[in-house]
Amino acid sequence: MSEPLKTRREKEKQARAEAILDAAELVFSEKGYERTSMDDIARTANLSRALLYVYFKDKSSIQRGIMLRAGQSLCRRFEEARATAGSGLAQITAMGHAYYQFYREEPDYFTYLTTASTAMASADEEQADAMMCSKSEMMGLMVGAIRLGIEDGTINADRIHDPLETALYLRGALHGVIMLCQSEQAALDATGSQSHIPAESLIRHTMHMLTTSIAS
Repeated sequence: MSEPLKTRREKEKQARAEAILDAAELVFSEKGYERTSMDDIARTANLSRALLYVYFKDKSSIQRGIMLRAGQSLCRRFEEARATAGSGLAQITAMGHAYYQFYREEPDYFTYLTTASTAMASADEEQADAMMCSKSEMMGLMVGAIRLGIEDGTINADRIHDPLETALYLRGALHGVIMLCQSEQAALDATGSQSHIPAESLIRHTMHMLTTSIAS
């Protein structure tokens, strides 16, 4: 039986939207967000400006679409990280390493997620709901690992007031140190100086301190 026309059209529409986001990522990377115009994106995507507006109402909505991609990419990394470990503590540790690898391997996506909360304040309902679902899924993976750790005894239950609160603390603390290292590296690059403590060493030390703080 042939594929229903409606389903085929929906797939074609989704494919074109993804192609627009691909083009936008490329242009944003080359020219920067502020210097990129909708015309630039339309040309790169081989679309007319009018057709581009059928899919995205403005450049901000395209940026938010890329933010959604970033959140989905991080969720996949967290899922894969959890699948590699057995105990709850090992899972939360694996997700910490996955977050660091996300920063190293997809720095543009990391930056998008850093500013996502502010950008999503002006999002339409569909984009806002999608971003909220992505964030909830990500935190749910961390909370699941923490709850497993409490059950299997690898995480100290006495140190966990609320698994979600702990998940937010762990991610926030690691994110903060990564941002610190990023800003300090930028300052060092500007002055030509060298750090006494390599960024990777500090980040890995942070991950070790965070996991041992909740371990049994």
